[in-house]
Amino acid sequence: MLERSATEFSHVKPADTEWKGGGLRDFFLYRDLGVAAATHGKVVAHLVKANEPPEVGTGWHYHVANFQIVIMMKGWARFMYEDKEYLLEVGDCVHQKPGIVHYLFDYSPDMEYLEIVSPADFGTVPAEGPCPIPNPTAWPK
Repeated sequence: MLERSATEFSHVKPADTEWKGGGLRDFFLYRDLGVAAATHGKVVAHLVKANEPPEVGTGWHYHVANFQIVIMMKGWARFMYEDKEYLLEVGDCVHQKPGIVHYLFDYSPDMEYLEIVSPADFGTVPAEGPCPIPNPTAWPK
């Protein structure tokens, strides 16, 4: 049975938190949705959006996490999951199984996705890639 005090109620409106840099990737902006505080670090939920063109991407890596999903809210992004390319478009949801090696290498200027991960303080580990990465799409000037 779940303890009543295991988590807190949370309601965050868009004006309650601002987009900030300084997250996992310098070329993205992040907006915290208050879930990490409400769950005492059990889960994090944040919005991620493009801030700079995809010149180098995330590099091959995996996350030390028990659970992770990405839901594309705006625009599109291209990921490599292991040796296969995936195009995520509005409404798409990806469950990234624990330890899967991946690379976000291309995205639209309006890209925005919701990411939910457990635990909130998950780790990111660089990894050897299984294959070459396609070139990113140039943003319009």
